Amino acid sequence: MRLLYIELYKLGHNTISKLLIFGYFLLILSISILSTIKIEFGPIKFYLAEQGIFNFPYIWHFNTFIIALFKVFFAVIIVAMVGNEYSNRTLKQNLIDGLSKGEFLRSKLYAIIAFVTVSTLLVFIISLILGGIYSDYTEWSIVFSDVEYLLAYAIKLFCFFTFCLLLSILIKRAAFALGFLAFWQFFEGINFGLLNWKLETYFPSISVDQVFQFYPLNAMSNLIKEPFSRLSAIQNIANEIGDGFTKDYSVTLLSIFIALSWSALFIFISYQLLKRRDL
Repeated sequence: MRLLYIELYKLGHNTISKLLIFGYFLLILSISILSTIKIEFGPIKFYLAEQGIFNFPYIWHFNTFIIALFKVFFAVIIVAMVGNEYSNRTLKQNLIDGLSKGEFLRSKLYAIIAFVTVSTLLVFIISLILGGIYSDYTEWSIVFSDVEYLLAYAIKLFCFFTFCLLLSILIKRAAFALGFLAFWQFFEGINFGLLNWKLETYFPSISVDQVFQFYPLNAMSNLIKEPFSRLSAIQNIANEIGDGFTKDYSVTLLSIFIALSWSALFIFISYQLLKRRDL
């Protein structure tokens, strides 16, 4: 608790961090605004809440996918949090005052875990409330049938934030760390294109998805697949135009294992960097 208190104290005395945290949680709460969206254009009337996005158990899938898109807000906080430790020399002072490098890293991890826990609880409460109001299905067996998306959401956030933690320790400067994060996203996209182009030529028995699922950002993305094509309206349209499709939207044990393995690797490398670096 002492290490977590130290980290929360630092965040509480940083105006930018407080604004970003407030903005992030405000965005989570704003998911409820979707229920009020109504579009009327002549005879066309569109009420988003009536499209089934708040039906149980679909709401667990939809809300976790949408809200996970906002994770970049806290990524900025993590990168800036570590970057300030270097630029303000507070890391060196903490070590002089008796805080070990392992404790320094754990303090950051405790802050990440606390944030992920609060965020997941908020998503759970909001989804339960919106589902209770708008869902056509209220049987307990249906309400909690896809609740594993909350676990996937928590793991996705934890994996992404530990990746950001590694980048901030590796690069030290917040702006460059965020720039590298954007570059890595581009790098994975380019690699997917190259694999899609050449992999079948040299390894016809291996699919692109089988290889690409092990890339870190894609591994996080695979935890919660896009939910939009799962809507019955989209499925019906696809069937009517003769382009029906089947897709596995479930949270798989393999995707969880890959993401947690990356998290463990990110934490291990972060600690090795801190241990070997002269601060």
